[in-house]
Amino acid sequence: MPDLTTIAAEELELRRQLAAVYRLIAHFRMTDLIFTHISVRLPGPDEHFLINPYGLLFEEITASNLVRIDVDGQLTEPGGPPVNPAGFVIHSAIHRSRPDAHCVLHTHTVAGCAVAASATGLLGLNQISMEFHNRVGYHDYEGVALNLDEQERLVRDIGNHPALILRNHGLLTVGSTPAQAFLRMYYLNKACEIQVAATRAGEVIVPDEAIREHTARQLNAEDTGDDLTDDIGIDLAWSAMVRLVERIAPDYKD
Repeated sequence: MPDLTTIAAEELELRRQLAAVYRLIAHFRMTDLIFTHISVRLPGPDEHFLINPYGLLFEEITASNLVRIDVDGQLTEPGGPPVNPAGFVIHSAIHRSRPDAHCVLHTHTVAGCAVAASATGLLGLNQISMEFHNRVGYHDYEGVALNLDEQERLVRDIGNHPALILRNHGLLTVGSTPAQAFLRMYYLNKACEIQVAATRAGEVIVPDEAIREHTARQLNAEDTGDDLTDDIGIDLAWSAMVRLVERIAPDYKD
């Protein structure tokens, strides 16, 4: 493991933010044992990334045991722990194609996998769901992501969206920070949970297109002409999540 006292301040901060997100994903039960991944791009010209070492539970991730890899998923320092090759096939494709995608987060939650297997995809059934109206891509299932030629289609299907539903597979979000990727995943998964519950309950009501688009613009901080705005809610939500991690898993910073 790297010595945290010798790591540059900017990298150390990203390590701690990413470790916090791993712990939050574990806390909110969005894990799949040792599988799935969250990666973050490090600053600098080398195109290096941090990701979880293959074999650790998300609740075991700390700032120091995150692995540094290059854009091809290879360890930048020999002798380190292995990285799941299927994971970074997906992540590296999006990191390469989207300069804004500094963090990429992938999950296999029950609700997310259920909606990913649904012919309808994600429905705008609720205010939470409408954040992603016309702002989520879909990628057809091609098997376990072990073939590099799938990367071109992944890039095409996510486009400029903040989220991707991997059909028959799971969910993916991107963000300019680990915080943004996490909050998007939290609400994308919540939207899937709402959809599973609502469709089980009976016939659903879907607001009209204009309302769904207006709500999406509101929730994505786009210009809507509304009388009021909320410019601080996302920052406050992330601060609350950091306080939660400090209480439940203070060793994440180690």
